[in-house]
Amino acid sequence: MRPNRSEEPAHWPLHIFVLLMVLITVYPILWVVTIAFSGGQSLAITNVPANATFGERLRAIVPWPAHVSATNFVSLFRDQPFARWLLNSVVVAGMTTILGVALACTAAYAFSRFRFPGRRVGLMAFLVSQMFPGTLMLIPLFIILVQWLKLGSTFTGLVLIYTVTAIPFCVWMMKGYFDTIPKELEESALIDGASQATIFFRIILPLAKPAVAVTALFSFMTGWNEFIQAATFMNREDMYTGPVGLRFFVGGFSQQWGYFAAGSIVAAIPVMALFLFLQKYLVSGLTAGAVKG
Repeated sequence: MRPNRSEEPAHWPLHIFVLLMVLITVYPILWVVTIAFSGGQSLAITNVPANATFGERLRAIVPWPAHVSATNFVSLFRDQPFARWLLNSVVVAGMTTILGVALACTAAYAFSRFRFPGRRVGLMAFLVSQMFPGTLMLIPLFIILVQWLKLGSTFTGLVLIYTVTAIPFCVWMMKGYFDTIPKELEESALIDGASQATIFFRIILPLAKPAVAVTALFSFMTGWNEFIQAATFMNREDMYTGPVGLRFFVGGFSQQWGYFAAGSIVAAIPVMALFLFLQKYLVSGLTAGAVKG
């Protein structure tokens, strides 16, 4: 017998819990937006007197500026070199995406389809390299990049670091998706006289669009959001990326929280736009992976 609806547990506690978690997650973002549109550089959006009532104190913690203004956004691009830093991030993230996707797709296809000496060792090396934090490699990377290769404060050096950092994860993810594509498709193409390059570019890659989209998104986010390595290897102000440039708005000698919040919002827009653009491929990749046997 089916249980009576009155005997089913109530769902409202779960709904309240989920709503509370959403508010906790969104609340800091709302404060960033509030500070960015406040028009000032202070964290104190409203002044609460000592003898304020409970209602006045409650309104003070609600993230909403007293006067909405876009002054911080205008000054960010007119009076600050943020546009230059943002362009540097676009160049670095774009080159990292192109190089990372190209290397990850070819390497993952080789690991998925071919059997060669060192295949298992190579895959394990990729996996083991993900177990170490990025800060552990700062000193050897600095020695190799700056002292040996003389690539300090250059886009080339930073792109190489980001690509090497993103490739192990991307290769494992792409290999897993290539393993789900039937080999019979390639065998049929070989019988029809197609070359290995034709099979890869015209058959395998179109079928692996969801995995390529995830790889591109991960590579772009690696080059766009990374801060520690960019701050270590970029010593010239005109070569700073967006995250490194944002650091100088808030320091020991200046507290420009309005510029910092406005720059954070601007820097988040490209990643959000790219995620929305690739959303259909991400969703199709999840649904395809759920039904493949």
